[in-house]
Order: sequence, then C-alpha cells, then structure tokens
Amino acid sequence: MSTDAIVLLREDHKNMRRLFKEFQAAQAGPKAKKSTIVGQILEALTVHTYLENEVMYPEVRRLLPALEEDILESYEEHHVADLLCLELSTMSPDDEHFDAKVTVLIENVLHHVEDEEHEWFPKVREGLGRNQLQQLGQRMIDLRPKAPTKPMEPKALKKALDAINA
Repeated sequence: MSTDAIVLLREDHKNMRRLFKEFQAAQAGPKAKKSTIVGQILEALTVHTYLENEVMYPEVRRLLPALEEDILESYEEHHVADLLCLELSTMSPDDEHFDAKVTVLIENVLHHVEDEEHEWFPKVREGLGRNQLQQLGQRMIDLRPKAPTKPMEPKALKKALDAINA
C-alpha cells in the first residue's frame, strides 16, 4: 500500500464514487438499503474530510503558500459537505427531502473531488517532493483509526465549527 498522500486521497475518492453509484442505483429500491448506503457515505466523508482538514490542508497551506486560495475554497466545500452530512445523519429515507439532500451532497462532493484531482493535486505534487507526500500520507494513515466516523461525533462537530471560525 502506498503512503503517498495524494494516492491515499484518490483511493478515498474512488470509494466515495462507488458509494454514490450504489445510492443512485438504489433510488427505487428498499428504503433500508438506501439508509445503509447513506450511512456508509456519511462515514467515508466524515473520515476523509477530517484527515484532509487535520493533515493535508494545514501542511500544504504552510509549505505552499501560493495555494492559499485553493485551500480556503476546499475548507468551505468541506464545510458545506459537513452541514449536509449532519442534516442527513438526523434524517430517515422517509423524510421528504432525504433523496434530494443526498443528491445535493453527491453533486457537491463530486465537484470538490474533480477540482482536487484535476487542479489541486497536480499543483501539490509539483510543489512537494515524494518524501513530503509520503510523510503526509503516513500521518493520515496513523490518524485514520482515531478519526470520527459519524458527523455527530465531537471531533467531527469541532471540525465543522472550526471551519466556520477559520
């Protein structure tokens, strides 16, 4: 397994795209299945945004100040995703807005992922050496078991509040 931070984040993105497709395929199916898939989406996003906000973004911001605006935009995109995840964590598939809210979450996350993969990651890879990316990746690997898995966990809530005050 690679410890390159960008490789690790791309793997998370790949997993999220798979979960999004599963949700879209389950639209007409049983509500319990949709609820299970959304639970998996919320967990994947909560862990992923936590790792980026705690490790990747602060370090890239420190090491590559020219990417400041990109990072600030990413923090805001995470904040929107965090709010949608919080709301979805309190809803059931019976709620009138459930499917629409999941769809908006998916659209926002896919936009963010595309920006990262096609614009931000190439700049980061060019600006940081292989060793720095591996060190960042190892820090994310080490932090992953301690990352919140539910939007309502204190660490996840703190991350969402910190984004408001950033």
